[in-house]
Amino acid sequence: MSEFLSDENFQKFRNVIYDASGIHFSSANRSILESRLKERLKISKLDTIEEYHRLILSSAEEMKVLLDSVTTNLTRFFRNNAHVATFDNYVIPELVRLKRERGDKSVRVWSAGCSTGEEAYTIAMSLKEKLPADFQIIVTASDLSLKSLMVGTEGFYPESRIAGVPEYYLKKYFEQRGSGYQVREEIRSLVKFDYHNLKNDSRQRNLDVIFCRNVLIYFDEAAQKNVVERFWDALAPYSFLFIGHSESLFGMNTRFEFLKTDWACIYRKKT
Repeated sequence: MSEFLSDENFQKFRNVIYDASGIHFSSANRSILESRLKERLKISKLDTIEEYHRLILSSAEEMKVLLDSVTTNLTRFFRNNAHVATFDNYVIPELVRLKRERGDKSVRVWSAGCSTGEEAYTIAMSLKEKLPADFQIIVTASDLSLKSLMVGTEGFYPESRIAGVPEYYLKKYFEQRGSGYQVREEIRSLVKFDYHNLKNDSRQRNLDVIFCRNVLIYFDEAAQKNVVERFWDALAPYSFLFIGHSESLFGMNTRFEFLKTDWACIYRKKT
């Protein structure tokens, strides 16, 4: 048993984080939580874990900072080629067909759990390339991490983070600056970054696509079900949901329809 984080305190912090965000800390991840708490105690100039527990219960801002520190922000441009191909070659053409039938020329996409923005900008670049020129593109990118959202909003990435961007996209939509690359304004202007806790309703409606990849794995079954239900409410009829390749809605009582394309398996809201 850790002298710093007793079993009782581990349970307390695990419960308060779950109640605030739906993120579930298993015993296997206890050391991660412990290291983050030690860091926050030092920064907050507090002596005991009990004092910090009282602080997060009384300060919504410190709770946000703690949630930011315990989330994992791993992403990259054009992540998962099969998903990119599905979006480019199946989803976008389907949306264009449906939109033309309805007389609607706007496509709304939500990158939920966007981390530092690479996924959201990938989506925006694909839409810019594949949609008819007279279509409007609206991409919303949200995350629990305020630090990550600041990086995404700025749209500047070191050269190491650009790996995987096709040369065509790199030349067209990025500008090299010093040791990194700046996403050009024509793409940055399509993406709105916003703080959002998936435990709550985003109040978005009539979305055409939601990307929420490798986020559900941090939630337990009950929290996953609640998040997926809120995604259903946010999506328009005949819309699409992308989750991580290692995630699945199988066994969950959900109204989404499983959809197998030539490239990858995704989910669809058909009604």
